[in-house]
Amino acid sequence: MRVTSRPLRTDVTPSHAFSVLAHHAAARGLPPPAMLSGDWFSARAVIAPSLAVSPSALPSFPPEIDAAPEVIGGGWFGYLAYDSADPSGRTGALPASAWGWADHVLRWSASGVCHLESLDGGGPSVSTMESLLASPAPPLSWTAGPLRRPLPSEHRDAVKACVHAIEAGELFQANICSRFTGPFSGSPAALFAAGVSSLSPRRAACLSGDWGSVVSFSPELFLARHGRAVRSTPIKGTLPRRGPADDGNARLLRRSAKDVAENVMITDLVRNDLGRVCEVGSVTVPSLLRVRPAPGVWHLDSTVTGVLRPTVSDAELLAATFPPGSVTGAPKIRALDLIAALEPAGRGVYTGAIGLVSPVAGLELNVAIRTFEIASGRISLGVGGGITADSDPEAEWQECLHKAAPLETLLAGS
Repeated sequence: MRVTSRPLRTDVTPSHAFSVLAHHAAARGLPPPAMLSGDWFSARAVIAPSLAVSPSALPSFPPEIDAAPEVIGGGWFGYLAYDSADPSGRTGALPASAWGWADHVLRWSASGVCHLESLDGGGPSVSTMESLLASPAPPLSWTAGPLRRPLPSEHRDAVKACVHAIEAGELFQANICSRFTGPFSGSPAALFAAGVSSLSPRRAACLSGDWGSVVSFSPELFLARHGRAVRSTPIKGTLPRRGPADDGNARLLRRSAKDVAENVMITDLVRNDLGRVCEVGSVTVPSLLRVRPAPGVWHLDSTVTGVLRPTVSDAELLAATFPPGSVTGAPKIRALDLIAALEPAGRGVYTGAIGLVSPVAGLELNVAIRTFEIASGRISLGVGGGITADSDPEAEWQECLHKAAPLETLLAGS
């Protein structure tokens, strides 16, 4: 397999390019583009200009090929829904797994230069792509009604039941979630472009097909694998960040016994997950309990790294680590069963993983939080948080509202 990377003479932003490509594809009856935005493979953004994403099991990954640092070339864009691991067998409106192969991509480097990259000569010429990107952005839009929330008492009751299970010694922590839903019409690409511009999420992703759309503004890295090096950065611990008055919450979050305990327990779970597939002694925690800003909230995260054993495939890595520990609990198997018992509906794609597997650059997947799922004229948003023995049911409901607020504001701006 041969890979090429050529800089383009363009200064368009990734969001502008995504809108242009979405309009171009729709006008010609082609599959829509897919996009990763924020911090992916050391790039600002990666776009597959037209991508047929179809419901399918996890694909067979191609063998890796050598290329210059930071080059991506192409690969499999897709997602794994939480549904694929739900022990209850429940399903949402979207497929449990969907993937599409891109033989060429646009990559915006950290310095802002746009490159047209391809595998085995796929894709248009440089001049054709430059001409297309120079087109004016079309007036794409969407309309969404207010999201309907479940009764607060439903979430509080689930939290109380989870705390009782923790007190009984069944587990140390579990992530309990609710689901907000409402009507939607228009362009998911426009929603994504607007959210990327206003929220600046670190791990945003947008995929669409005949089955619907996934529009993710996630701040969290589930897995990154480059060569044999693997990394995960679980988020546990949240306080509001609505304006200057909340700046002090960054300090309070780091001092919160409940939030620190959440993070340390999940960091240890991720260490154990990676330890199943990494070289003995290679799993380390280079960053513990770092406070970072995200849209509307402060988060507490840690980073776990390791070196995969030589025979471990990406499929085996995912089998050892999915679903992400930060959105399930510890021990993970008991947490999965408790989630199925306490949450009234399946999670869908929410708390699964979205991203790209490249034969050139490796694998990167986000945790599918702060993620809209769109299908059949409806839009859904999952929200939740980690529950420990110290959790207060009302505070946990308020945390859900804090996490949802920036996304509800985005929808209202349509």
